[in-house]
Amino acid sequence: MVAVTHSTSNRTAGEPRRLGDGAFALVLTLPGFALLAAVVLYPLIAALVTAFFEQSLVLPGREFVGFDNLRDVFQDDFWQLLRQTLVFTAGSTILPFVIGFGLALALNTGIRGQRVFRGLLLVPWLVPGVVVSFLWMWIFNANYGVLNGVLENIGLLDSPQAWLADPGQASAAVIIAKTWQSFPWIMVMLLAALQTVPVELHEAAEVDGAGAVRRFFAITVPHLKGIIGIVLLLELIWNFQHFDIIYVMTGGGPAGSTQTFATAVYETAFKGFDLGHAGAIGLLWMLILMVFVVVYVRYSERGEEK
Repeated sequence: MVAVTHSTSNRTAGEPRRLGDGAFALVLTLPGFALLAAVVLYPLIAALVTAFFEQSLVLPGREFVGFDNLRDVFQDDFWQLLRQTLVFTAGSTILPFVIGFGLALALNTGIRGQRVFRGLLLVPWLVPGVVVSFLWMWIFNANYGVLNGVLENIGLLDSPQAWLADPGQASAAVIIAKTWQSFPWIMVMLLAALQTVPVELHEAAEVDGAGAVRRFFAITVPHLKGIIGIVLLLELIWNFQHFDIIYVMTGGGPAGSTQTFATAVYETAFKGFDLGHAGAIGLLWMLILMVFVVVYVRYSERGEEK
C-alpha cells in the first residue's frame, strides 16, 4: 500500500487570496500609467508619426512622405530656430539664476524683515504666465508704456521707443519678462540650500583670515554644487520648451526674430495648417530636448550615489 501525503495549505479554505507587494504596487500604479498613456504617450507618438506624412489640418487624409518633411525643415529655418531658441534658453536661465542667487545670499544674512521680503519676492512666481506677458507688454508698449515714460522723464529718451518692434530689443524683452517670473523659485531653492551650510565652517575660515569672497568660493559654492546643477538643468529644460510669454508678447516676431521651436510648431500646425511640417519640427525639438533630459537624469543619479 502506498501512503499518499497531502500538503497542507497556509491559506484557510474560503479565505480570499492576498496580493503580494509587487502585485499591490502594480495595481496602485496602473491608473497613473493609464492616464499617462492616454494623455501624454498616445498624443506624443501620434504627433511624432505625423512627421513622416504629408497631412493638413483642414484637408482629409494623409500621404506617407518618409523623411521629406525633416529635409524641408533643415533646408528652411531650422538653424535659425535653433539659434534663437538657444539664445532665449541661455538668457532666461543665466539671468534669473544670477538674480536669484544674489537675493538668496542677501536673505541668508539675517537682514531685518527677511520674511516679508521673501514673501513679496515670491509674487512673480505666483502670477500666471499669460498675466506676466500682458504686464510686460504694457511696460514695453511704445505709446503708453511705463518704461518709455520713466526714461523720457529722466531725459534718457527724446521720443517713445517701440521696444517690441525691434528684433534685438524684442528678444531682450521676452528674456526680461521670463527672468522676472523665474527668479523667485531659484531664490527659494538656493536659500534653502544656503541654510544647510554649516556655520562652523565659515567661522573657522574667518578665524584663519579668509574674507567673504574667499569663503564664498571655497565653502558656499562647493556645498551648493549639487543644487546649483539641478536648478540650472531644470531651468534649461523648462526654458527650451517655453511658449506662453514669447507667444503672447511678440507672437514670434518681429520678422520671426523671437520665434522658437515651441512657437514655430504652433504657428506651423494651427496657422499654416501643415501638420506634417509641424510634426517634423516637433520631432527634432524633442530629440534635442532629450539631451538635456539625459544630462539631468545622469546628474541626479550621480548626486544620489554620493
